[in-house]
Amino acid sequence: MLEITPESTFRYPALKGEKGYASIVCCRTLRCGHSGIGYMPECRFLATEVLISRMDTPYDFVVIGGGIVGLSTALSIAERWPDKSIAVLEKESKWAFHQTGNNSGVIHSGIYYEPGSLKARLCKAGCESIVQFCEEHKLPYERCGKLIVATSDDEVPALEAIYQKGLKNGTDVVKVTAAEAREIEPHVQCVQALHVKTTGIVGYRAVCEKFVELLRAKGADLYLNARVKDITEKGDEHVLEMTGETAQKTLRGRFLVNCAGLFCDRIAKKLGLNPPAKIVPFRGEYYELKPEKRYLVKTLIYPVPNPEFPFLGVHFTKMIDGSIHAGPNAVLSFKREGYKMTDIDLIDLGETLTYPGFWKLVFKYGDEGLKEMWRSLSKARFAKSLQKLIPEVTADDLIPTHAGVRAQALRPDGSLVKDFIILEEAKSLHVINAPSPAATSSIEIGKEIVSRIKVA
Repeated sequence: MLEITPESTFRYPALKGEKGYASIVCCRTLRCGHSGIGYMPECRFLATEVLISRMDTPYDFVVIGGGIVGLSTALSIAERWPDKSIAVLEKESKWAFHQTGNNSGVIHSGIYYEPGSLKARLCKAGCESIVQFCEEHKLPYERCGKLIVATSDDEVPALEAIYQKGLKNGTDVVKVTAAEAREIEPHVQCVQALHVKTTGIVGYRAVCEKFVELLRAKGADLYLNARVKDITEKGDEHVLEMTGETAQKTLRGRFLVNCAGLFCDRIAKKLGLNPPAKIVPFRGEYYELKPEKRYLVKTLIYPVPNPEFPFLGVHFTKMIDGSIHAGPNAVLSFKREGYKMTDIDLIDLGETLTYPGFWKLVFKYGDEGLKEMWRSLSKARFAKSLQKLIPEVTADDLIPTHAGVRAQALRPDGSLVKDFIILEEAKSLHVINAPSPAATSSIEIGKEIVSRIKVA
């Protein structure tokens, strides 16, 4: 153990032979009095990350956002340019804290998305690359497949449209009769269904933990508790001012990649950009089936979604831990990170309510919004939606579990953005809309971003 007081200076040559020094500490506050390279196992105040303070040298790349898209992008950059310096900034105390850590863990096939769109292309490829990554690194996953079911004759044309999209996108999908569907899911009710064989499940937090491990091995600097307060341009560099518990308050970077999820539009505006859409948060609430009722669902069961919305409807999902989750709905969140109905942020809510696109959306789809709110307030109503898929499910079978918040981009004309949006600038790149299936597509999104970066 190194016996060094908090007031001591403990400096080492900077990484990669650059000029300047790096000051590395083992805990955020130095309350233990330790300081040194790497972790101190005997330090009970040990931080989750080593904090590096670069004094004179800008990073070649700075990635804002420590969700699965930001981490995958940083890894793709490190693989493409192994000699470049990389920093990843995450405002929370853990990686994959928000959208990534609160989703349903589905490996999507790409069946729903418009042929030729980024979602269609990157999700189809991502469905394979995420599985290959899990196999290579021995992470648990399962390709259990899923059913998309039409519960009435009125839904069959929409089911057929999904099938045709699936064929155009190269998805492994087959039509099945109601009897064939019950061979896969004995308790399902439908008139016709699609069986998507390549759909799977995984723990995306575990995937992110492996991304972090690989980034550390490649020499990237990873900062937790690093909220970006302001960004200014100085010559050919970005100067980032940070708040939070990180020891580092300012750092510089030559090229910035914005993967800030729920705050991506605000980060873009800090650079003087005008994104084509605003992030409006939608909370998705889940229930879990009681353990004794898990037998009702063997894989994944989805309804035919409303083609006007990018949401897939309330469905059943087998999780990687064996539990069965039901949901999510989609209700307006009064806070960008509002996981409870009572979470309110006046700035976030004010931005939504003063955005013309929001009221155009309300005018057009207000009835659907009210239905979602009613389903959020009423467990019985939520159960009724699920009973269309499995009639045996009752409200008593449902246990409230986690909620997630979707960073959904909304255009000024009131249309919900259905594809990924990537804005390209000379010294920055911004991922403006990357909700589901971004986790499935994350490795491919990282590759796509790298293909668009022009550096000397």
